[in-house]
Amino acid sequence: MTHAADAWNWSQQPGNDDATLILVGDTNIQGRDEPAGAFKHVGTTLKAADLLYGQLEGPLSPPSEDPENPDIAHKLLWRHSEPRMAEGYKAAGFKVFACASNVCYPPSAALASNATLDLAGIAHCGAGVNLEEARKPAILEANGIRFGFLSYTSVFWHVNHAATADTAGCATIKIHTGYQPGRRALEMPGTPPLILTVPDREELAAMENDIRRLKEQVDLVAMSCHWGISGSPDIADYQQTVGRTAVDAGADVVFGHHPHVVQGTELYKGKPIFYSLGNFAFDWVRMLGRNLDGIMVRLIVSKQGLKDVSVVPVRRDEDNLVAILDPSIPQGDAIVEQLAERSLPFGTAIEKRGSDLTLTRSSSAKAA
Repeated sequence: MTHAADAWNWSQQPGNDDATLILVGDTNIQGRDEPAGAFKHVGTTLKAADLLYGQLEGPLSPPSEDPENPDIAHKLLWRHSEPRMAEGYKAAGFKVFACASNVCYPPSAALASNATLDLAGIAHCGAGVNLEEARKPAILEANGIRFGFLSYTSVFWHVNHAATADTAGCATIKIHTGYQPGRRALEMPGTPPLILTVPDREELAAMENDIRRLKEQVDLVAMSCHWGISGSPDIADYQQTVGRTAVDAGADVVFGHHPHVVQGTELYKGKPIFYSLGNFAFDWVRMLGRNLDGIMVRLIVSKQGLKDVSVVPVRRDEDNLVAILDPSIPQGDAIVEQLAERSLPFGTAIEKRGSDLTLTRSSSAKAA
């Protein structure tokens, strides 16, 4: 594991004209006397990157102390994070957060969180006072390279959650779900149905337009989506549809979150789609001791676009502190093997190269 004073020794180094971007998955810190302590083992690595983009899993809004009036009435034991936790995110080096999610709710908490991030000097996207603001990208520059960030959620409450032209909320990509009898349903009663998921055409088209417009303004587009089934390593059909559509529209990297476990990765037209990065730092009480694993992604970017993709496994330890694992040790290798197994159906192989990993097309995909 990494230690407090050590930055990870990545196998590939950026050139003088390049910039580095780190991506991390579901991130939630709360209830800490010293918020920055959540990143004790990874802070030096995070701050060494030019930009750090993560999923803010829960708004920075004063949590309710009244059990009769919970933060999210339909989510058992959910608790928002205290606004002062922004100190920890800033100290860790977060430059921008994806905010659209199923727990970015109600709209008043989402807006309070945006205001807290603004005070901390951390950019954000995915939630706003109306749909236009929720879909507005965050644009940042590092070493003369312009980065654009977008955030959406396909997991959201059906009332008062999605932003509209006149109301606050999250940027959404609505999904339609259908059920088809299983192949052996007539022969074998009780056979589970096939579950079909299809993105809403209008909201998918809106995402495409957002990406195309952003691509005209920046050198790299990073699109983030809260999607999938919580706890499942398997993707829902719509995740691939949304991810590939984003790349076709101009996204250079797509990454997902919400499953809280590592899902597979796809190289589509040479661009990585990380279906779920799993958990990063996570303090919510119902996640303690559960879903400990994740992956961290580091990109090297030039004015011409994406140059290199590196991946390392991460895990929360017995003190609930996230740390990078060397891919060569058993704990790290176990996460790598999971990622490799779950990426193979997408024709993607995970290639070890010293202290980290990269993505290639699998031999079977190359043969095809």
